[in-house]
Amino acid sequence: MQIKDPKFEISAVNINQYPKNNLPQIVLVGKSNVGKSSFINTMLNRKKLARTSSEPGKTRQINFYNIDQQFYFVDLPGYGFSKMSKQEQIKVGSFIEEYLNKSKNISLIIFLVDIRHEPSQNDKLMYEYIIKANHPFIILANKADKIAVTKVDAAVKEIQEVLNPLHDIPTLPFSSERKIYSQDVWKVLEEFLGK
Repeated sequence: MQIKDPKFEISAVNINQYPKNNLPQIVLVGKSNVGKSSFINTMLNRKKLARTSSEPGKTRQINFYNIDQQFYFVDLPGYGFSKMSKQEQIKVGSFIEEYLNKSKNISLIIFLVDIRHEPSQNDKLMYEYIIKANHPFIILANKADKIAVTKVDAAVKEIQEVLNPLHDIPTLPFSSERKIYSQDVWKVLEEFLGK
């Protein structure tokens, strides 16, 4: 897909602030520092459209990126970041839940996990939550550049065994450094966007 003019559009914390158009939304979920912002920048071939932070847990709102008036990437706040107060965690959790339950335009959820580690308890809870929310989704095993190329397929299979032993959810490797995986992800996204 040729991307010409992607833009950050709005940050939201409730349904009244979501974009009012009906463009399809591709939603990114995952723990803090799993690389959601880097994913957006890599897929769009931009360096700084989505701000990456060396300090995890910075994103406390739902960020909507308008991609050429064709669809949105929607970046949800990461979970599992201990420095966020309990009160903040509850607040952030409630507007994520509201978004996943009430947005009418979710086409696909991309669930990012770290390829180097077995999915955590929080990852497993998020997986169950996505299943219950009943939206189509894929799993992305991110940071594939951090392990040897020869170990990527086995690591992806291990993640699938933990999260999705039925193997009915597409699970793909991804890396912001090795852009070889981007085309595979675009193929999947284009299917869900009907391109």
